[in-house]
Amino acid sequence: MKQTLLLKVNPKIPESTKIQIAAEIIRKGGLVAFPTETVYGLGADALNSDSVLALFAAKKRPLDNPPIVHVASPHEVPRLVQEIPKKAELLMEQFWPGPLTLLFKHSNLVPQVTTAGLDTVAVRMPKHKVALALIKASGCPIAAPSANLAGKPSPTNAQHVFEDLNGRIDAIIDGGTTSIGVESTVVDLTVDPPIILRPGGATFEELKRVLGDIKLHPFVEAQKELPLEKIRSPGMKHRHYAPKAQVILVEGDLEAVTCKIQELAQSYMVKSVKVGVLATDETQHAYKANVVKSLGSRFNLPAIAKNLFGSLREVDAENVDFILAEEVPSEGMGLAIMNRLRKASGYNIIKAE
Repeated sequence: MKQTLLLKVNPKIPESTKIQIAAEIIRKGGLVAFPTETVYGLGADALNSDSVLALFAAKKRPLDNPPIVHVASPHEVPRLVQEIPKKAELLMEQFWPGPLTLLFKHSNLVPQVTTAGLDTVAVRMPKHKVALALIKASGCPIAAPSANLAGKPSPTNAQHVFEDLNGRIDAIIDGGTTSIGVESTVVDLTVDPPIILRPGGATFEELKRVLGDIKLHPFVEAQKELPLEKIRSPGMKHRHYAPKAQVILVEGDLEAVTCKIQELAQSYMVKSVKVGVLATDETQHAYKANVVKSLGSRFNLPAIAKNLFGSLREVDAENVDFILAEEVPSEGMGLAIMNRLRKASGYNIIKAE
């Protein structure tokens, strides 16, 4: 087992000496976990095939699930892609740096393992001083999926990364808790109109205001597993965002949802089955279960998004057998939250009436 170095940095003014230590690891082909505004990423030199293969191995990530390539400036994009459509220029101008990943046809510079054998590459410029400092100091684009073991809830602080990857990677940069808490939105720009492949920190409504015509891939709002031959974006296939406990998502009218969740919790606890509930501020007092955790107010969906993965991990740490979760509204950040909850449940969804 390798020794994982922990580097605690100031997220607003990252200490250059510590960033240089991490950058040297990246340049030598090593793996470094680092904070972004969305979740923590596990970084490797995106142009070094051996490093990216090591990244997949450390995460136990399927090789057909492409990572996102992180850059420190839009000026780094042209050499990674075949062309930059006008709509991509518009989105980069409006949303970068930020939680938006763009899918392009890749250039010959990008190794096959980094693109998972696809003809496309996913690129984004994060809005986090630590992430940008690391990419600049490394002198290369950084391939970085979420810094967790494949399938588990994404990490939103360094402790989550340590729990999953200590001894498997070279270093963790601890830059505190991430501000958004769910991954970036992924938009496919190789088609017209563009298609959202994964909802995230940049909302459908915001993108629509800029582009006008933009579609949602059927996967985004899917309530059952869809057959996908090729994964064009992270999060589209395989088990994702899931704790050890079985997640059950209850959807419907709020009053019916709270009644159904309490009914389910009661039926499990009578059998001495341990139950956790992911509630909201407005509903948490309606539940009696082994563990009840509020994600935040239903009227503050960004706060729920920020708390989602950490709360899944916290409830799971109580060794519950089932986690019952409420539906939230699907507008704004709610679209990303519901996408993650449906994936976390393995599409184990109960409709409350």
